[in-house]
Amino acid sequence: MTDASESRRERAARRAGEFPPAPEPLPVPVIDSHTHLDITVTEAGEPPAGPSGAPTDSVADPVADSVAGAPTDSVAGPVAALIAAAARAGVDRLVQVGVDVDSSRWGAELAARHPAVVATVALHPNEAPRLADLDGALREIEALAGQDRVRGIGETGMDFFRTGEPGRAAQETSFRAHIAIAKRYGKPLIIHDRDAHADVLRILDDEGAPETVVMHCFSGDAQFAAECVRRGYLLSFAGTVTFASAGPLRAAAAVTPADQLLVETDAPYLTPVPYRGRPNASYLIPLTVRSLAETTGTDVAALSAAISATGDRVFGPWAGGRRA
Repeated sequence: MTDASESRRERAARRAGEFPPAPEPLPVPVIDSHTHLDITVTEAGEPPAGPSGAPTDSVADPVADSVAGAPTDSVAGPVAALIAAAARAGVDRLVQVGVDVDSSRWGAELAARHPAVVATVALHPNEAPRLADLDGALREIEALAGQDRVRGIGETGMDFFRTGEPGRAAQETSFRAHIAIAKRYGKPLIIHDRDAHADVLRILDDEGAPETVVMHCFSGDAQFAAECVRRGYLLSFAGTVTFASAGPLRAAAAVTPADQLLVETDAPYLTPVPYRGRPNASYLIPLTVRSLAETTGTDVAALSAAISATGDRVFGPWAGGRRA
């Protein structure tokens, strides 16, 4: 097939919103530290078929029916297919991240039923200004925070890209409340920071950061990365690090110690090159890991092992997984 015809096929697939083909599996399994399985299924559907070529199972309500009423440690339908596709690619542990009360409840229930999944719970910063009863929603999040399979509080933080000045007070109130919940329950804080670096650090300083802080989808430069590293925070890199325009982000990755580095999808968003614009899923993490290995001058297996160990330290133990 000519390069031109391959390009046309790729463009057609992108327009159709198809999942990309599976990459070469990683030599050492890693963790996807931030994914949204519920949103992925709702917006993108099912991942590619398994090795047999058989289609994945489908259900009438792919999100609710995949979890609700299923036997313990048993999840059916497209959610199970996404988890299985990730495992085949060498991504055998997933962190399902909540963005509102409903998704946080769903994630906590999924994590209770599937040994490869743990959950985090929170109100996304862009949700906070929209809520008529922010305090009530925060109480709902705290009610979930103590569950064993809920391993973090997030994503929370500040977002000045999508929320203007009138909504920022609610964001800050919500962020401060999530910091307090994380400290009360001794759980990692997962931070969403978009165009708000200085304010995120200011609020963490005001409140006192929890013992473990993860900067989700790290978006700063090398200088900001160095400051986060100095504070002991973990930096989680998404598919954005593979983008041609992401030189400053790659410079940030290059100054991040291996034991403070995580990798994520933020699926179904931020699909790595060469499939930018198509739906993302955890099985595509090998593309991001290999890009980070090239950026940091690290062997892929060694980097994968480091990411795996850091993921276990932050979010483990994983019942039925690689760490008992």
